[in-house]
Amino acid sequence: MKRALFLIALGTLLAAPAMAADGNSLSGVYVEARTAEVFTGGCLMSSEAETTGRQAVLAWKVDRGSVNGVSLDGLVVAAAVLGDKNLGIHEIGGQKPVSHTALFVDDRATAAQRTALLGMAKKLSGDLMGTIVSVASVPIEFADNGHEITLAAPKIALNVGKHAEHNAGCGAEQWFHPLASVMDPTIGMTNQNSFSGPELGSKWSDPDKVSAFFGKFSY
Repeated sequence: MKRALFLIALGTLLAAPAMAADGNSLSGVYVEARTAEVFTGGCLMSSEAETTGRQAVLAWKVDRGSVNGVSLDGLVVAAAVLGDKNLGIHEIGGQKPVSHTALFVDDRATAAQRTALLGMAKKLSGDLMGTIVSVASVPIEFADNGHEITLAAPKIALNVGKHAEHNAGCGAEQWFHPLASVMDPTIGMTNQNSFSGPELGSKWSDPDKVSAFFGKFSY
């Protein structure tokens, strides 16, 4: 039964980009953290570019709005992504990574809401997610506390400070852009970035880096 439900959810997700965008009108808060600095000096970036940055956690919380008449007010969807190389390496001249993704959907969502949330996340992240290896309905806590954004769910956790202490000296600069579509993205300080599930064959905990982005999204 679980396998059948997973295949149904996966088929729905893969079909989601074909759904008409007409009738979509929603907005909310987006946050991500990866396992590589996004604002740093060239020397550190050179050392990290080929060895880190393969993993990331992304999350969207809908403040208000609907997709094709389905209200998504207050619901959350999150993704843990693993690439075969730095997820942003193509921005600095490398090839795009091949990636796999575990998706987590707010367990308060109905079947129709889950479909809408999955389609939204996939569309806003473009081709980042690659192969979807799992879709799980779980309790998710997402809070924007003014000075930080937190995400807590089984197997995944984020804590992103809104005031990153990035030193513009020593040739430091922004190397990457957000992994998903976001309005006026801001660089954040990653206080926690972890994934502990078996789905991707990789687990990580990578705190204390200037490796995050946050902002508002619309769809």
